[in-house]
Amino acid sequence: MENFKNQLKEISHLSDDSLTDLLKICSLQNFKKNDFVLEYGKICQSMYFISKGLLRIFYYKHDKEISEWFAFENTFCFSIISYFKKTPSALIIECLEDSEIITLSRDGLQNLRNRNFEIANFAYDLVAGSLIASQERMVSLLFETAQQRYDNLMKVHQNMLQRVPLQYIASYLGVTAETLSRIRANHQ
Repeated sequence: MENFKNQLKEISHLSDDSLTDLLKICSLQNFKKNDFVLEYGKICQSMYFISKGLLRIFYYKHDKEISEWFAFENTFCFSIISYFKKTPSALIIECLEDSEIITLSRDGLQNLRNRNFEIANFAYDLVAGSLIASQERMVSLLFETAQQRYDNLMKVHQNMLQRVPLQYIASYLGVTAETLSRIRANHQ
């Protein structure tokens, strides 16, 4: 929990009182590998902080799984559209490893935002970070080669190949498994 508190403070300045209020709307949940944190068609009611483990965020396109994002330790994830529009999620969040996740309740955060300026700023900074990451991902897909996307991914997550199945990495990069094999062969 101490690491979680430090991550919260890194996102935005929070006084001890605000941090205490924020922790009251959080809950700790344990998931097993292959468990779903958010199922298809469910409304995303929380933001998820990965304290331990690894999550894959994906959706279906023509009956094929498309990996959208990987959430490693000390990061947040959620289904942005479902969370804000309160609509069923097209995204699915699955545990690739046994995971320990801290959830921040949407309703609790909304209540705190309405009465606490520091928490309103925290929520803004958290969502802004998520939007920036989403746009960076889109720019990467539009303007970088598959090799560049792979190289950048390996720089940020050196141990990804040990933790994520290759078909999920290929899907995330927007390439076939065969193309990923060629990229990896060129990289070594």
